[in-house]
Parts: sequence; C-alpha cells; structure tokens
Amino acid sequence: MGWDDLAENFNCENGKETMKLKSLTMAIALAATSASTFAAEKEGFYIGVFGDYYDASWIATDYSPNVRTGYATGFGAEIGYRFSDYWSARLEYADGNIDTEHLITGDKYDMDMDRYGIDMLHHFSGGPFYGVLGLKEIDVYEKSTFANIGLGYQHFVTEGLSVNFETSYYRGLEFSESDLNAKFGVSYLFGQSSEPAAPVEPAPVVVQEPTDSDSDNDGVLDADDQCANTPMTDAVDATGCTLYEEKPVTISLLVSFAHDSAAVPQRYFDDIAEVATFMKENTDATVVLEGHASAVGDAEYNMTLSKKRADDVADELIKDGISEDRISTVGYGEERLKNEANTLEAHAENRRVEAQLTSTQRVKVMR
Repeated sequence: MGWDDLAENFNCENGKETMKLKSLTMAIALAATSASTFAAEKEGFYIGVFGDYYDASWIATDYSPNVRTGYATGFGAEIGYRFSDYWSARLEYADGNIDTEHLITGDKYDMDMDRYGIDMLHHFSGGPFYGVLGLKEIDVYEKSTFANIGLGYQHFVTEGLSVNFETSYYRGLEFSESDLNAKFGVSYLFGQSSEPAAPVEPAPVVVQEPTDSDSDNDGVLDADDQCANTPMTDAVDATGCTLYEEKPVTISLLVSFAHDSAAVPQRYFDDIAEVATFMKENTDATVVLEGHASAVGDAEYNMTLSKKRADDVADELIKDGISEDRISTVGYGEERLKNEANTLEAHAENRRVEAQLTSTQRVKVMR
C-alpha cells in the first residue's frame, strides 16, 4: 500500500468523523425537544452492566503511524449515584477488543482496549432522555485522554430496574481523534419504594365574596369603574374615567428689522423655531404673518417692503418644517404704526413682523 492510498484512506476517515458528529448533534436536538415529564422521584446508588461498541477509525496517528484502527466490541460495568430526578453521576469501566490493520503489511489483528472514567448525566425534565458529559482514559497503544458528550434513553421496568441505550461522541485531547460509542445495558437503582405515592389533595378553592370596594379611590365603585387605577390627581366621570377639557393655548411672535431691510436677523431664529414647534404639536394651527414698516420714505414702497418682511419670516418657518399651505402673509406698510412718534426709536419699533397663534388642547381636569 503506497502513500497515495494512505492519503485517500485518511480523507475518507475524516469524512466519517464529520458524519458522526452531525448524526449525534441531530439526535441530541431531537431528544431535547421531545423529552416528556417523568413522574417518578429517583434518588440513590445504582450499578449497571452493558454491552459496548466503540468505532475508533484511527489512521496513521502520532502513536501508531502505520496502523489503521477499526471498531471494538466488549462489555463494561458502572456504578453511580442519582442525586435527583434531574442529575446523576457515574464511574465507568469497559473492556473490549479492537480490530487493527497494519497499513504497510496488511496484517490484521485484535488488540485489548480499556476505557474508564467519570460522567455527569442530566435527565431532561426528569424524564427518560438524558445528556452525558464526561472525561475518559482509553488504553490501546498507550493511555490517551478523551472528552465525551452524548445522549441516552432509560426505561424503568420496575421502580429500581431499568434498561438503557446510549450513544456518545468522543474527542481526543492529545491527538484530536474523533470516535463514536454506543452502549446497551441494564442497571438497578437501590432504595426505591414499590408503594404508590400518596395522591396530592387539591388545595381548597376560596371563593371571594363580592364587596362594594373602590380600589383606586376615585369615588366610583369597582363594579361600575370602567377605568381601573385612575391616577389620584385626575377628576373622573361617572364611569371612573379621567375627565378632559378643551383649553386654548397661544404663542406670539415679534421680529424687528433694520432700516430699509427685509433680512431676518439671526437673533430671532430661535423665536421662529419655537413657533414651528408649536405648529408641529398643534397640527390644526395656521399662522398669519403681518409685516409692518415705519413712516419714513414712500408709503407705496413701505407697503411692498412690509410684505417682503412677512414673506422672509415665512421662508424661515418653511425651513423649520412647516408646510407652506399653513402660512399666509400680509403687508400693512405704515398703516398700523405701533409708535407714531417721529424718532429713531419709534421708527425701529415700527419695522416689524407680528403673529399670534391660538390652538385648542385636550387637557386633564385635576381634582
């Protein structure tokens, strides 16, 4: 047999190991979802014996570079303790003969295989399915340490006597071998009573008599209260629900301008943004922006300038997210002077855009 044959065998065996792991993973997932509740309460020491099948399929390992190892069959014994319906632990020993083949000469022969170690078992929902996690020493060519994970099924024939089937995936911690093991055995759990458990008497049903109570203290009895747990601060109606009333809310805007200018000064941007926020919170609100001018200069020019000032404030509202169809503008020129004096201060006071918005909000009536 040449090195090409060895490589081909190695790839084949590698594929088998992958299939082993996939098969075991599928079995664990199926059993975990189908485990049913098991009524018995189990606790105590147990012993067992089992028949054992171990599929090694090692090929050209570090400690046996010219040998292919196949499967082993044999028998074993275990001793353990069942802590509760859900947990148990055991010590295990198995003795078997494993078939081997020399890759160079083709000779076939059997070798003795010993396996011993400890396992922790979790019984799903206290039922017949259980998971296994353990650590083992396996002695064939030399001693090697393996970790194992598996799944089993245990059926109690009597209170103490049971039969079980188990399969596990083994992984070498020193040489990375991947193996599969199957066991079928019987065990006996000591200290179990054959007397049936006393039936559990149902708790007496307490019937609550109806009372005239007011749990949320809103003045409406629970029998008539359609809104439970009303806040103590709220006034309520005859059904125990919070009372609301419509209240008008108002916001005003005043923007002043430089002489002969319609540019909105930056210091008013925050005031305009507050009006935009009000309009977003009160979607029924609209605004009329009224532009004004001072009495300096031509009256017709001032009328146009005042309208331009109102339009520029409207542009800022639109930038802040207000729809154009909710905004209207008008220019009054110098027709509505705020201060009729002929001073610089009066003229500055008259160069302005004004607006006042009113909406209605639904607010709670407080006690």
